[in-house]
Amino acid sequence: MTPAVPARAYLESRREEFLRNLMEFLRIPSVSSDPARKAEVERAAHFVRDRLTAAGLRAEELPTGGHPIVYGERVQGGRPTVLIYGHYDVQPPEPLALWRHGPFEPTVEGDNIVARGASDDKGQVYALIAGVEATLQSGSARGVDLKVLIEGEEEVGSPNLAPFIRREKARLRADVVVIADTSQFAPGVPAITYGLKGLVYLELVVRGPKKDLHSGSYGGAVMNPANALTRMIAAFQGPFGRVAIPGFYDKVKPLEASEREEFARLPFRESDFLEEVGAPRLWGEEGYTTLERQWARPTFDVNGLVSGHTGEGSKTVLPSEARGKFSMRLVPDQDPADITRRAEEFIREITPPGVKVEVLRHHGASPVLVPRGGPAVRAAAAAMARVFGREPVFIREGGSIPVVNTFKNELGVDSVLIGLGLPDDNAHSPNEKFSIPDFYRGMAVMVEFLAELGK
Repeated sequence: MTPAVPARAYLESRREEFLRNLMEFLRIPSVSSDPARKAEVERAAHFVRDRLTAAGLRAEELPTGGHPIVYGERVQGGRPTVLIYGHYDVQPPEPLALWRHGPFEPTVEGDNIVARGASDDKGQVYALIAGVEATLQSGSARGVDLKVLIEGEEEVGSPNLAPFIRREKARLRADVVVIADTSQFAPGVPAITYGLKGLVYLELVVRGPKKDLHSGSYGGAVMNPANALTRMIAAFQGPFGRVAIPGFYDKVKPLEASEREEFARLPFRESDFLEEVGAPRLWGEEGYTTLERQWARPTFDVNGLVSGHTGEGSKTVLPSEARGKFSMRLVPDQDPADITRRAEEFIREITPPGVKVEVLRHHGASPVLVPRGGPAVRAAAAAMARVFGREPVFIREGGSIPVVNTFKNELGVDSVLIGLGLPDDNAHSPNEKFSIPDFYRGMAVMVEFLAELGK
């Protein structure tokens, strides 16, 4: 009998209890970007602390300059150490009118639980915590030491996490980091993610006259900031999905031929993808497949535009100010600082006369490629195969998890990215969901991973 067997039995006996706990977690509106919900974010931290304690860890909330970090550990020493990372904060739920139910009223629809944070990241992180509980409470944790770090600021760029990790290097020392904040490739097709895109997120503020003006009386006599902003955004975009910033592609690491072959073998159909996103047609950089564009090519996207009259009806206004938020997803070996500098230089070059511009820097991250070998990856692959009934595939991801680089740079340790969500989970969108069967499978994967690594 392997150490995993009693832990799996523990999970089976408490499935409904774990689901109730997840529902309670999802009811907490822990929107880290909303100052009005600071108390709710702290309530979510209390929940995580209490669940880590119940799992058998020595847990505490540690203050930062913002929302607290929850840390727990059970360490005997002289054994491989696993550090589990996740986050308890969530994205804002707006637009509320598009939700079928209240975003913080978790609702079961078929095999799914629908709520903000269900997949990103409360469902996934609590699956790992439940797996830890089963391992510890069943007496199965004979071969590994455990540390857990759950933060409350991931959705706002983790401004206090890197300083915390630097400050607590000795406490956080580990052999591997485990993160569940990605997705399977498809339903029933488990995946280990080995590549993440980096990020540069900027806000461009364009200012013209000192106040809003009548567009009939003043149009054509002064530069309209909204017109200027749209011209500038258009200038960022070259033909065929290319980014027009000079030098933007200088350090892009090309895809290996073997990677392109692996991507092509994955069970992916563009017709299914098109149906999922609901767009009229697919579009992107020429010479690359949809998966290659998503996972391994850099991009430029406008994330928000605000200017002038946006209410009902018409108002012939020439706005005094226009704001545009845009992000650039980066790939190895692009450097966020270099791309930020190039973008700001380009903005200065393309600013039309008659307006002043200000560039606000929001959060960013470096791209990631993690090694696909080593005992931890082998243990994760074996655990997923045992639970899902098939070997996992290795994929890249278009999103960013900045802490992966932080762990590598500060602790010298690689991360294993175990995907429990699904690509259509609506993370960051209305009606976010998480598969209840995958929630249970995620708990079992954690149990099997710890047992496998302990061997």
